[in-house]
Amino acid sequence: MVTIKNKYNHSIDLKKIHIRNMERKAFAQAIIDIEYRGYEVEQLGDGRKIAITKPGGKKAYGLPYKEDIMVFIFDPSDNSLWQISHDQIIEDVRAKVAEDKVQGKQLLALFERTYNGEEPEEFIDDIRSLSFQSGEMPEALIKAYKWIWGQEDVNYPTKEGRALSWKSFQEMIASL
Repeated sequence: MVTIKNKYNHSIDLKKIHIRNMERKAFAQAIIDIEYRGYEVEQLGDGRKIAITKPGGKKAYGLPYKEDIMVFIFDPSDNSLWQISHDQIIEDVRAKVAEDKVQGKQLLALFERTYNGEEPEEFIDDIRSLSFQSGEMPEALIKAYKWIWGQEDVNYPTKEGRALSWKSFQEMIASL
């Protein structure tokens, strides 16, 4: 079971936007172009939402990154904002792979499609067909990571961007 950390209860006024996943530079530019505020960016099948805030609060040399975003899973039923992290997602995916290697391999393939710029909504039936006993639902993990990868591409455009966190997924893929 994933350990939920960084969960806050507070109302939030979200503006709904839609930005399709795409190759990393174009996706990063689309994020840079949005205004500062909170946004609802994805709807989950259980009624929760993926929300982002801009700026995200990351700092370098004491100054905020002006184009940074922060990614949350927002539950309107109790106004909770879960600032989901890399470590929480990787821990959850590892538990899923250990639970069911066949479905785990399918899950990793869906993460890879998202990593490569495909829009998760276009293969949502494949995502929702996965059924694990452990952790968070795959749809929430994949849609959150779409935005985490976008954030990495904004923050590290001349470095590896999303490739930095992809290494953990590659290790899991190689182990199957």
